[in-house]
Amino acid sequence: MRKVLYIITLLFLSVPAVLFGQGEYVTITGQAFTGRMEGAERVREVTGNVVLRQGDVVITCNKAIQYPERNNAHLIGNVVARQRNVTIYTPEGYYYGNEKKAISNAGVKLDDKKVILTARRGEYLFNKEIAYFHQDVTLFDTASTLTSDDLTYYKALDKALAIGRVKIKDSENIIHSDTVLHFRDTKITYAVNNVKITNLRNHSVIYGDRSESYKLKKYAIVKGNARLIQIDTTDTQEIDTLLIRSLQMEAFQDTANLFIAKDSVKIVRGGFASKNEYTFYDRDKGVIITKKMQKNAPFPVIWYDSSQLTGDSVHIALDSNKIKTMTITNNAFILSQDTTYKNRYNQISGTKVIMWFNDNDLKKTDVSGNVYSIYYTFDGAKPNGLTKSSSQTAAILFVNRKVDQVKLYGAPVSEYYPESLVLGKELSFTLPGYMVYTDRPTKEKVLGKILLKQFE
Repeated sequence: MRKVLYIITLLFLSVPAVLFGQGEYVTITGQAFTGRMEGAERVREVTGNVVLRQGDVVITCNKAIQYPERNNAHLIGNVVARQRNVTIYTPEGYYYGNEKKAISNAGVKLDDKKVILTARRGEYLFNKEIAYFHQDVTLFDTASTLTSDDLTYYKALDKALAIGRVKIKDSENIIHSDTVLHFRDTKITYAVNNVKITNLRNHSVIYGDRSESYKLKKYAIVKGNARLIQIDTTDTQEIDTLLIRSLQMEAFQDTANLFIAKDSVKIVRGGFASKNEYTFYDRDKGVIITKKMQKNAPFPVIWYDSSQLTGDSVHIALDSNKIKTMTITNNAFILSQDTTYKNRYNQISGTKVIMWFNDNDLKKTDVSGNVYSIYYTFDGAKPNGLTKSSSQTAAILFVNRKVDQVKLYGAPVSEYYPESLVLGKELSFTLPGYMVYTDRPTKEKVLGKILLKQFE
């Protein structure tokens, strides 16, 4: 009986192990073999130049512990698994022949000649060409680096689904999000929840609920609570920040830096603020355009210091990061609140208004087309009634941000109302279209309390 057992054991140790998986033989060879029984299960240890083969999968390691009945192998030391152009490295792992699957919890690296993927834990399905990586995941290719908590890599589709603290960085942009679906070949990226896109070239940051980024087109769209923070450092004396909030925002960064904000747009920049439905911003050319897109849509509203402006569209030209001109076209209306007498509003309306600035101070306003105006007058600092006028065109000159001269052209008509007729009756002196908007955007309204703290 002992002789029979000896012969069986000798045969068990001296021939290569054969596992059966998905119709293909799995073989393990090496320099030294030992075997034992763990209960009713056979266990085989192979050491020295260990090679496991199953079809086109070849795995080498220092030592393998084989479980033939379970069709598994425990791989130890310098484990390298190869299948065509895929190579996986790990200090220790497991191979499951029935599923044609490799798993490691000891740190793993995958290289398929297109990307390098690393993580603390990983699993690769050789038949499906799918990798599941977990903890401290990094996906690197020649164009970008992606990090996340978890990642599923679909090799055949050149697609990666990353979840948890996702970050993608390339030469121009950094994308943060909770979840990202990234197509490597087309360079298209979809991000969902807590999206943050930072452009390293133009110092802009866009936040939103979700985004689509098309790198080859240099185009991105952010939807849901979109917020743009544009920091301008061209002026060495100060840092100016443009803040835009909308339901949807598009960024074009090909030949120029263009931003388009749509739906419930709010803008804040220094003493300038706006509320509108559509904003176009060309940073390179220094142009901001706001306009209403539909006939029944509300007018865009712009606040500048103590003035309120409305019209079908507003075109703002910047020079060296400062407002040079502001043009209001169609249904133009300017309302300026007196800094001392808060219930007194200078008013002017016309078809078109052009405001001229010098070093961000308003110097002149030109108005054309059915001009109507109401201006309060003062004797020094003492209120002295108002003047109500009409003309075809008008020019208003300012000194220290106060009206200095009003020049009317083209059949001008003026009426003066003394202070006795004005005091306490200011609201009876208004032009058609008069309306005071009280919902002026602020930094807190645009950014929210959490983001505001980060940029204060």
